[in-house]
Amino acid sequence: MFYIIFDFTMAVIMLSFGIWFYRSNGSAARFLSGYNMKSEDERKKFDENAMCKAYGKRMMVMALPFILGIIIDTQYQGVGCLIAWSVWIVMLILLLVDRHKRER
Repeated sequence: MFYIIFDFTMAVIMLSFGIWFYRSNGSAARFLSGYNMKSEDERKKFDENAMCKAYGKRMMVMALPFILGIIIDTQYQGVGCLIAWSVWIVMLILLLVDRHKRER
C-alpha cells in the first residue's frame, strides 16, 4: 500500500506543477534554473509564455510513469514504483540533454 500512496503523491506533485507552469502565462519562468540567472536583455529573447507551456506539458507527461506505477503496484508491490522511478529518471536525463543542446 505504501508504494501506491508514494506513486500517487509523486503523480499529484508532477501534475500540479505541470498545470501550474502551463497556466502561469509565463510568470513561472523565474523558477526555471538557469533562466532566472540571465540578464534582462537575454530574457527578452525568450517567449516566457511558450517556455512555461512547454515545461508544463513535459512535467505533466513526467507524471505518467507514476500513474502506470500505481496500476502495476496493485498487482506487484514495489515493482511499479521501481519501474516508475526508472522511467522518470530516464525522462529527466533526456530533459537535461535536450536543454543542454538548446543552450549551446
